[in-house]
Amino acid sequence: MLRTSEILTTTGHGYSALENMVEARPKVHAMKIMPVTGQRIDTDRGVIHRRGEQLSACEQLCFDDLGLTLSEVTFLVVDVETTGEKPGLHALTEIGAVKVRGGEVLGEFSSLINPGIPIPVFISRLTGITNLKVATAPKLDAILPLFIDFVGSDPDLVFVAHNAAFDLGHLRGAAEALELSFPKRKVVDTVKLSRRVFTREEVPNHKLSSLARFVQATTSPSHRALDDARATVDVFHAILARLGSLGVTHLDDLLVAHSRVPGKRRLKAHLADQIPALPGIYKFIGPNNEILYIGTSKNLYKRVRSYFTAAEKRRRIGEMVDLAVRVDTIVTKTVIEAQILEIRLIRDLEPPYNRRSKPRARYWLKLTDEKHPRLTASRVVTFDNLDVSLGPFTKMGNAKAALELINSYTNLRTCAQVLPSQPDGRPACHQAELKLCDAPCQTGIEQKMSYEKVERILRGDVDDIYLYSLKRMKELSASERFEYAQRERDRIYALVGGARAQALMKPLIQAGRIIAASPHEQQADTWEIVTTDYGQLVDSTIVVHANEVHTYADSYNSQHPLSEPPERPFAEVTTDELHCLSSWLWRDLVRIVYVTQPEKLATRVSSSQKIMLPDIVGVDQAM
Repeated sequence: MLRTSEILTTTGHGYSALENMVEARPKVHAMKIMPVTGQRIDTDRGVIHRRGEQLSACEQLCFDDLGLTLSEVTFLVVDVETTGEKPGLHALTEIGAVKVRGGEVLGEFSSLINPGIPIPVFISRLTGITNLKVATAPKLDAILPLFIDFVGSDPDLVFVAHNAAFDLGHLRGAAEALELSFPKRKVVDTVKLSRRVFTREEVPNHKLSSLARFVQATTSPSHRALDDARATVDVFHAILARLGSLGVTHLDDLLVAHSRVPGKRRLKAHLADQIPALPGIYKFIGPNNEILYIGTSKNLYKRVRSYFTAAEKRRRIGEMVDLAVRVDTIVTKTVIEAQILEIRLIRDLEPPYNRRSKPRARYWLKLTDEKHPRLTASRVVTFDNLDVSLGPFTKMGNAKAALELINSYTNLRTCAQVLPSQPDGRPACHQAELKLCDAPCQTGIEQKMSYEKVERILRGDVDDIYLYSLKRMKELSASERFEYAQRERDRIYALVGGARAQALMKPLIQAGRIIAASPHEQQADTWEIVTTDYGQLVDSTIVVHANEVHTYADSYNSQHPLSEPPERPFAEVTTDELHCLSSWLWRDLVRIVYVTQPEKLATRVSSSQKIMLPDIVGVDQAM
């Protein structure tokens, strides 16, 4: 039977003792939601914050958005004693735990457990827990549910243990054996942390007894669960005191503090102090006022701060952070606006430590304008020819692979020479001899059937050519001609990739103006509104109340009439922007409020999106 003296509780400070247990009641912080008015995107201006500058009232850091400070976090320090068995029904002999927050003890839990098997003599000598002591103790199935209740429902509670893998591993294993759900919480290991903050000159090793002696813990470890948990609390608080001088002030910092980070990098965490917890882009600035790196985040403060912790593991970025002397930010109304602005700034400014979003070549497949057209790869596509231009392809090799597949399927001529309107007696090339071309150079007859096939493919209808190529690939694979089968597979991948790019980007351009709205992820009854013209983001804003969405759309349309389409749309917008916008537009819960050409957003029945790309057994699948 469980004795009251075996479960110690402390009341007060937002907690209440109930049937010998303590349940956490986390603080609730109120946050005022303020509407933000719309503003057109302009990469040349914006709200720029530099370290030390005062933020306006509406841009002050919202405390909840910064993540929990260490003084706000509830830590549950746990320790267990065992029989030496592997985690399960018969391993635990004692559980001890201390719940603390802000340096104050909120409650304690302690109970012996009857493991149901004899405790080995050497274990009893080490812990003092004998078979006689646990003979009248409750079984695991009576104690573990009480401990889980003691953990409570606070999702931000953090487990702390000295060698956490052992203690938490046994608790989870016991819960699994009883078919109980053990609380999933973040975990901090004082062994790992102590190795970062205490030197060999200070402690001979990182055993709990050595650390407790060094920090002058009020309780000495005794291999009893509650005593060891209390000693771990004092060690943990001493560790936090040292980490504080290294800029570890929030839970996110603590969770990666055990990893090795150069001290000078941790000390640069102050560069994030005045950065707002709002969406936008950030720029790391070097000693000569040069832009080293540009990034984006929905919470600028948290993202920038992460660069000064062990969460950042990229070598080149670590080098960049070491060079940086300040961080500038541009606040945006929405996350999608920040993402698009990042793409544009990286393209225009080319920061040395950014690799993505740099200008890339783009290629389209289209027919030449002559009596006997041929298929060609071009770097230019006009608005009027979007319907009959396949792509964009981001690599010339992929464009050529798709072109070869189309030519082999349609028997379209491939020679580069300009053919006369009437045959002039020239001999046919080898393509005609191999039955791969109708030889219009000799017959003067237009390849109408070939043109029709090609045009269907250029419009995105790749069903037939896909089946043709798939059959050919299977035949080659069956005859163990794997090299040729792989080449055919690469052609399919290239063709379908170009068709998918067309299906994704062309509608956004041809639809004219699109105004779409999405519920805000964090603010109730608040909507993000995004406006695009010919695939280019031109406006982004937030409105409060759903009935304001259509009002805003009508007002925007009346004040900003849609201009004529650009002759060369891809000169105005990058493929990265279109990918970004497409991902946002087709998310769940996004609603199209207005579109100039709604039929352009319809998906063809023969869309390339439905095609499952093949694999070849025995062939490397990497592209």
